[in-house]
Amino acid sequence: MTDETSDKEKELIQQRQEKARGWRALGLDPYGNGFTPLHLAGEIARTHAEATAEALEAAGHRYTVAGRVMAIRSFGKAAFLKLRDRSGELQIHVKKDALGEQFERFRLVDVGDFVGVTGTLFRSKTGELTLAATQFLPLTKAVRPLPEKWHGLQDHEMRYRQRYLDLIANPEVKEAFLRRTELTRFLRAFLDERGFIEVETPMLHALVTGAAARPFVTHHNALDLDLFLRIAPELFLKRLVVGGLERVYEINRNFRNEGLSTRHNPEFTMLEFYQAYATYQDLMDLTEEMLAGAAARVTGSTEVVYQGTRLSFAKGWKRVSMADAVREAAPELGQDGVRDAGALRAELQRHLPPAEAAAAEKASAGELLGLLFGRLVEPRLLQPTFVTHFPTVLSPLSRRSDADPEMTDRFELFVAGREIANGFSELNDPADQRGRFLEQVAAKERGQAETMDYDEDYVRALEHGLPPTAGEGIGIDRLAMLLTDAPSIRDVILFPLLRPQGH
Repeated sequence: MTDETSDKEKELIQQRQEKARGWRALGLDPYGNGFTPLHLAGEIARTHAEATAEALEAAGHRYTVAGRVMAIRSFGKAAFLKLRDRSGELQIHVKKDALGEQFERFRLVDVGDFVGVTGTLFRSKTGELTLAATQFLPLTKAVRPLPEKWHGLQDHEMRYRQRYLDLIANPEVKEAFLRRTELTRFLRAFLDERGFIEVETPMLHALVTGAAARPFVTHHNALDLDLFLRIAPELFLKRLVVGGLERVYEINRNFRNEGLSTRHNPEFTMLEFYQAYATYQDLMDLTEEMLAGAAARVTGSTEVVYQGTRLSFAKGWKRVSMADAVREAAPELGQDGVRDAGALRAELQRHLPPAEAAAAEKASAGELLGLLFGRLVEPRLLQPTFVTHFPTVLSPLSRRSDADPEMTDRFELFVAGREIANGFSELNDPADQRGRFLEQVAAKERGQAETMDYDEDYVRALEHGLPPTAGEGIGIDRLAMLLTDAPSIRDVILFPLLRPQGH
């Protein structure tokens, strides 16, 4: 027991431990094994939901179920239990006349225990479908009681720290994670059907590559080598395209050493996929189809309500360049101002606190355009919107636009004011890629924290030839938030990172 256990809880634990000893005295192991349920409680309830009492009695079906006891209503020599398994709940009736000596086992049962039951169905006096127990076996004694208000556990800190209690107390939490599972299942099937191959790439990297972010650092003892938890698998996946795996994807855990927020967790799940002989425009079309299908599969509709806002995932999403989006939000910049560092800096100073504005003094026009976009435009993008043509300086792995080399063939998808996906036509010119890596190295030397290392082997791979390719990353956690109406990313990650208690 921890120091956080109250005196009342300690007393209840002692009482339950005594009951466990009581089971042992009856020849039962309170932590036994080997009981196999043959049926599921929820399926029984759904199958016989409309059956009459007469039909149930005539059928006389026998069922064997197992699960956690969620409620007990005792009447001396009989009782009703509410039993829950992975499929749902079913009422159980235990009666001394029916169970005989096994009824003594029931007397030692508490809410939270696991039991196995065999019996036949009937309707109670209130009309509730009920399994009349003919055999009753305790399976696991829960020595620590559920919280007194388990039926309405609302303490968010406790819910995240003790997710097992959250799942017990709040059935809608389980439903949210089942939806998340259905989401990833759909994404896999969607890509598999289109000839993509699922692969696995390293999580320990010798270089900081794949995205511009701060890494987590670890150490390999045998090699005496510092390594980085992967920021993104991008460069490894594109190596596979060089090797002839023309359509690949990975659903992976990424790690970025950043702050915590309702939209950020330092470890998160991404879908990344790469398609040879495709462009960023092809991937925008693919993404519309994929996410419209995902919304329909997970929620039953392409119309999704998120935190009170109705979002439409039906095809036909808006597409706008970053420059045009900033012009629309800041019309005083005019046609040419979005490329003028002085004009952009002056506009930025109107919207940023002095300290942040001062930090942007040395930023290039492309970097300033990105900062203005993040400040003025991004929060307003509620409906699914593709923002295209990012400045080259912000896109070290993206192909330059043929029409405008200062911009790239890149898009980001925004929904509900947040980035959901990032995709682009891949840079496959090894000389250009070498130069972009060197620009990243120079930025790091200037003190910029979120940069990539120079990856000579990746340049070497490009020199062997990367076919025209487009690639994309989609944030599974953020997409799951939208499709489960979750206000925080912690609501769609089973065990989010939290500050240790007492710190």
